[in-house]
Order: sequence, then structure tokens, then C-alpha cells
Amino acid sequence: MIVTDGNGTHQVDLEDYTVQKGSVLKLAKGQVHAFQKNATYKGFLVLFTENFVMNHFSKSSINMISHLYNYHVTSPISENEELNHSFLQELNEELRNSNDYARNNIVASLINLYLLRLEREFDQQLPHNNAKNYTIFITFKNLVEQNYATTRNVKDYAEMLNITTKHLNEIVKEFTLDTAKTFIDGYVILEAKRSIVSTDNGFKEIAYEIGFNELTNFTKFFKKNTGVSPKTFRNSLI
Repeated sequence: MIVTDGNGTHQVDLEDYTVQKGSVLKLAKGQVHAFQKNATYKGFLVLFTENFVMNHFSKSSINMISHLYNYHVTSPISENEELNHSFLQELNEELRNSNDYARNNIVASLINLYLLRLEREFDQQLPHNNAKNYTIFITFKNLVEQNYATTRNVKDYAEMLNITTKHLNEIVKEFTLDTAKTFIDGYVILEAKRSIVSTDNGFKEIAYEIGFNELTNFTKFFKKNTGVSPKTFRNSLI
């Protein structure tokens, strides 16, 4: 999301972020976001699918750009009014061009170039003190996102990574200040909240989707980690 005028807040995964003219808010796949009521800012949402990226971006570009969406490690907000302006201007010109030859490829190239330039700036925020550990942490994060409904056991993830649970905990603490178990449970809670906020599914269905066979177990887990029951949480959003 690129803000071109005004200022305000935008909610991502139930957290409010301050945005202003020149802000870029990077929204990752699966995140739930919401505009403030009577928003006092203007801008553009640049939406593209995973298939579009896979079909038009090089593998090396995808690996670099994916760092932009590691919201577990860095802020989703960037500021670059000049870069945003030039990108939007070129993109609008191409989309309005009556000659549509190779349009998809040209649009993809513009988006690819913009994201790479964002990543070059964003790279300064990423931890570089231990590149090997950072790679392991990102792999762990991806494994949790893929397998959280199957297992919340730290030992299982350590085995997937061929490292000890102690080593995994040390790595996760290095980048999040939390244990691996806290990270896993936090992601499960995040997915539960996303489902509660963005769907009308019953709590039993949500519980099953995120790996709980019994609603009572899900309710206890949710209340332990948030301080409120799923029902109270949903009612607080009304």
C-alpha cells in the first residue's frame, strides 16, 4: 500500500501502524488488514498474486524480495516518497498505453524493479551479524507457517532443521527475543485471530483448521495466550 497524500493509521493483523505521505506498507500473503474509518489519507494498493510473481520474476529476485515480507523481524513500514512517485507514474503510463504488447511483462518488470529498490533500502534493517543463523530462522519461520496445524512441538521443527532444540531456541531468541515455543504458539494465535476477524466460521471449525481436535482445548490455549476467550475476542471487535 503506497500513501500519496495525508496521514492516518492502517491496521495489519490487529495492530495499528501510522502512515503518511510517502509511506509504503508491505502486506504479506495471509495477513489481515483494514482501513481506518473515514480515512484521512489517499494512495494506491498494488495487488499481485503469487502466480504472477512466480511466472514473471526470476528466482534470485524472489529470494531477495521475500525479505521484505518477513514481518516477524522488521517493521512493515518504509518511507520513500520519491521512489513511490516514479514507480506509480511509470506504472500508470504503462497501464494507460493503448499498445498492450508485452504489457504483463513490462508491468512485472516495473513491480520487480520497485520491490528490489525497496529491498535494497530495507536490507539495512535486517540482521547481518550472523547470516547463517538468520537463514535458519527464516527456514524455521516458513516451516511453522506450513506445519503449525500439524505440530506445535519445538522438537519436531528442530528435527526438520537437523539441529538440536537448544540450538533452535538460541537462534529464535537472537532474532525475536522469544523462545521457539513462544514463536510457534504466537503464530497459531495469530492465525486464530485472522480467522475470527476475517471469517464467520464457528469456533469449532476454526479450532479444527488450526490443529485442535477439541474446542475446549482450543479455548484454553487461546485464553492462556491472550487472556480472553475466542468468543470474548470476537465480541470485542463488534
